[in-house]
Amino acid sequence: MSNEKVILVTGGSGLVGKAIEWVIENDNGKYGKQEGEKWIFLTSKDGDLRSAEATRAIFEKYKPTHVIHLAALVGGLFKNMKYKLDFLRDNLLINDNILHTAHEHKVKKVVSCLSTCVFPDKTTYPIDETMIHNGPPHESNFGYAYAKRLIDTQNKAYHDQFGDHFTSVIPTNVFGPHDNYDLQDSHVIPGLVHKCYLAKKNGTPFAVAGTGKPLRQFIYSRDLAKLFVWVLREYEEIDPIILSVGEKDEVSIKDVADAIVKSVGFEGDYTFDTSKADGQYKKTASNAKLMKYLPDFQFTPFEVAVKESTEWFIQNYDSARTGNH
Repeated sequence: MSNEKVILVTGGSGLVGKAIEWVIENDNGKYGKQEGEKWIFLTSKDGDLRSAEATRAIFEKYKPTHVIHLAALVGGLFKNMKYKLDFLRDNLLINDNILHTAHEHKVKKVVSCLSTCVFPDKTTYPIDETMIHNGPPHESNFGYAYAKRLIDTQNKAYHDQFGDHFTSVIPTNVFGPHDNYDLQDSHVIPGLVHKCYLAKKNGTPFAVAGTGKPLRQFIYSRDLAKLFVWVLREYEEIDPIILSVGEKDEVSIKDVADAIVKSVGFEGDYTFDTSKADGQYKKTASNAKLMKYLPDFQFTPFEVAVKESTEWFIQNYDSARTGNH
């Protein structure tokens, strides 16, 4: 029995956790569940990870050999701006508890999830893994960004002092089934999907905030899930790795809205409200390091991924996270 891998996934009910669960159960190739693996997906009901006691109890109950750490206090831009201390402190506590408890339990490997917001606000593009600590993050969400950045620092310290195999990944903008579709507090794709769906349902115009010109790299949650599984099983570095589509696959917000209009089947009045701010024009990240390891990885085409996400949202409208219930 000692060869059994027990893989604990924190934040198991979120966008990425649900995608990993889907891949583990549905992928018939190398990303699916392997013999001798037991996967446990934690939700917030399993215990408050801000508490050291609760975290310890979870580790004692499941005895994980491996951890994928996704749990975090997250929110949209407005929450991030308003509650900087909460985002800093809660995430520091969660990350410290997970890493320290994993260390105490001699967990073989921890893969934590960072965010592209860890990168310096003033930077050159494309961003790569070496730039994380090259200057302060954007003012709007520095609490969350610094808490996430410190995971990288902790990983290095645990490795240098104790030889622990703790590493991290940095995904670009993730979207897919089980996303947060709240109209007020969601990211761009789920927010627009929900808005477009309501416009179709109510026969009202669909207006997208801004000019539609900013560029973003989006990664489909199920593609990201496969890459997480690969990192857990194969990636040996302590330094983080950016998980993203290539620079050539950057899409404009207008491309995003067009794909959503198409997948929702919206035929009404569709415009861009240029009185609204655009946000950063681009945040291009390099996936050169990932491509060096996995040159043949096939990403789901953007339109296909948008269609699958939209269909999931419409089918699960009553139970999806929409902020309405």
